Amino acid sequence: MTKTQEFGFKISIIGDGGVGKTSLIKKFTKGTFEKDYIKTIGAQFSRCDKEINGDVINLIFWDIAGQDDFNFLHPLFYKESRASIIVYSLETNDLGKYSFLHIKNWYNELNKYCGDIPVVLFANKFDLVNENNFNELEIQEIVKKYNFLGYYITSAKTGQGVIEAFNAIIEKLYYKYKKLSSQE
Repeated sequence: MTKTQEFGFKISIIGDGGVGKTSLIKKFTKGTFEKDYIKTIGAQFSRCDKEINGDVINLIFWDIAGQDDFNFLHPLFYKESRASIIVYSLETNDLGKYSFLHIKNWYNELNKYCGDIPVVLFANKFDLVNENNFNELEIQEIVKKYNFLGYYITSAKTGQGVIEAFNAIIEKLYYKYKKLSSQE
């Protein structure tokens, strides 16, 4: 009989302000969506437990404010992150355009403070996109360029892709650290 193990992972959720980081976390951890935007001040964190193969995974999601006012705090917030999710908006306005262009800045900052940790890209707010004009090629190119684990098309509002996207990064961490613990 195998002994139950417990794992703890800190996952930093980063991206420009207004792209839906907080909403995605709430959708995954509580199943809720609030349409009114409330700016994150500094950072906030959410806890969540998950079970895989009888093992317990304690998750802490660090929701890091995307506004420039809080950049000086980022090194502290990134500390001990085991993985990260970079979120950008699929909206066809300035927020969407700039949040996509800023993926590289978020990645570079993350790499500077955390080194080579697993990163997944969430293309959020799919509910606001005309599906007929949607082209994933641009997303695939950036995922390949920065060697992200992958990307997910998400909508915190409808829930599309949210559970699968979070579970993908959690399972990646779990299997990586489960393997490491069995080699000790």
